[in-house]
Amino acid sequence: MRRIFWLALGLGAGATTAVMASRWTRQQAQKVAPANLARQLGEGARDVGSLIAQAAKEFREGAAQKEAEVRSSLSP
Repeated sequence: MRRIFWLALGLGAGATTAVMASRWTRQQAQKVAPANLARQLGEGARDVGSLIAQAAKEFREGAAQKEAEVRSSLSP
């Protein structure tokens, strides 16, 4: 009876491990699929583009503010 219990327990643990490993492997393979990599690359490029646009906007605003300060200090 004990041997049957331990055999069943071992088989159950092995089957569970095999299923979990199979699912993990499938998920990892989907992450590196060409379509997903292209989508992630596109999202990253969009994020970088928006950050650059935001930085340029802030630069222009700061430059305009500084120019206004210089012009007001030079005006009599």
